[in-house]
Amino acid sequence: MRPLLSRSPRPWLALLLACCLALLAACGGGQHHPAPGATTGDLTVTIGGLPAGVGGTVTVTGPASYSKTLTASATLTDLAPGAYAINAASVAQGTGTLAPTPVTQQVRVNAGTTASASVLYAAAAPMALRLQEVASGLSSPLFLTAPPGDSRLFIVERPGRIRVVQNGNLLATPFLDVSTLTTISGERGLLSMAFHPQYASNGYFFIYYTNLAGDIVIERRQVSAGNANVADPLSALTILTIAHPTFSNHYGGLLSFGPDGYLYAGTGDGGSAGDPPRNAQNTNVLLGKLLRLDVNASTVAQPYAIPPGNPFAGTAGGRGEIWAYGLRNPWRYAFDVPAQLLYIADVGQASWEEVDARPVGQAGNNYGWNIMEGAHCYNSASCNQAGLVLPVIEYDTGSAGNCSITGGYVYRGTALPALAGQYLYSDYCGGWLKSFSYSNGAASAVTDWGITNVGNILSFGQDAQNELYMLSGTGKVYRIVRK
Repeated sequence: MRPLLSRSPRPWLALLLACCLALLAACGGGQHHPAPGATTGDLTVTIGGLPAGVGGTVTVTGPASYSKTLTASATLTDLAPGAYAINAASVAQGTGTLAPTPVTQQVRVNAGTTASASVLYAAAAPMALRLQEVASGLSSPLFLTAPPGDSRLFIVERPGRIRVVQNGNLLATPFLDVSTLTTISGERGLLSMAFHPQYASNGYFFIYYTNLAGDIVIERRQVSAGNANVADPLSALTILTIAHPTFSNHYGGLLSFGPDGYLYAGTGDGGSAGDPPRNAQNTNVLLGKLLRLDVNASTVAQPYAIPPGNPFAGTAGGRGEIWAYGLRNPWRYAFDVPAQLLYIADVGQASWEEVDARPVGQAGNNYGWNIMEGAHCYNSASCNQAGLVLPVIEYDTGSAGNCSITGGYVYRGTALPALAGQYLYSDYCGGWLKSFSYSNGAASAVTDWGITNVGNILSFGQDAQNELYMLSGTGKVYRIVRK
């Protein structure tokens, strides 16, 4: 028989059993599982040295094709662990450049932590420009252009030839020779050309010249089927002839396709001084105007159509071809597609040269001549300025050897990023190179680039890559490049 003590409760054993059960429960049945940890990390990028309103260009790349471009300081979260590359690019500020330090760096991001990197911007040395000669021996080179996507340069010579620069060489055979159709008396001659936006497929280009009677002729031509450097001599189709009686000056002369696909033509007021017939203000004549034509389905029977939106289309108030009026001699104008602006450099009478800027889609603008010259009443102490477009910039021809504005382009190339958005212009007699910025209806940051001793500036040009050129009365063509 067992002792009576063996049947009595054993509290110490129950307590021991409870403790063991609790311990097993806490340990998951005796197996150890640690709490899950963080699987991503963060990266703080500090960007300093930038003035108010100027953003940086800092690109962060890393694992799993990660890429993020920052313009200001930021913390990037939930990044996969690994090495991240940080690349910083220079940014433009006015006509100067802000350069980053460092340009490139690598940072490692670990799980559960925040890595850091910094980029500091500071003003780089001011940009300087120079002219690089690309062609010489030309006869009054008046214009330079190129078909879309083409590496060649096409240079218009006033006596009636179009020359080609290919791979840096001026080809001996002209692309086109219409010298028998024009004369260089007064301000006459072959004045410009424009390639159709679909030139690569249709081969069409347009020329603007004065015929032997002194009238303005706009003509369509086509490249030859067998040689891309020679035009078909039998392809001429007259688009428009504009009578230009009595005087041999003020022909305007620029053809250009706008961003809307229509052909624009700038015509002078007919010549003499002061516009005696008041052609510029007369909307029933085509002189002293900016014309807008649809030439996309030109035939002999209908060489052009009037685009919808032309201000006098289908009305008795003026010619349907007119887009804008009140111009004296718009030798050169330019479309700035990114900003959707049209710049017109209108040659003054004797005192003031001007540049106008308006939205590209704004029809019916009256630029004021001969009511005004620049921002001043012409030949009068007062005048009615209601409804007139005033220039965004003007300069006095009575100083510094100036005589006649030569309008250029807004820079949209890639070789000179600090120049982006600047409108470049010159003066025929002054021979300098200047630029300004235009925004919110006002011009600012007028800069003289110190270009001298290159002769009379006949025109600017623009290639297919949007790089800019200056054409000199010395027969030379120069590319604008960094010094």
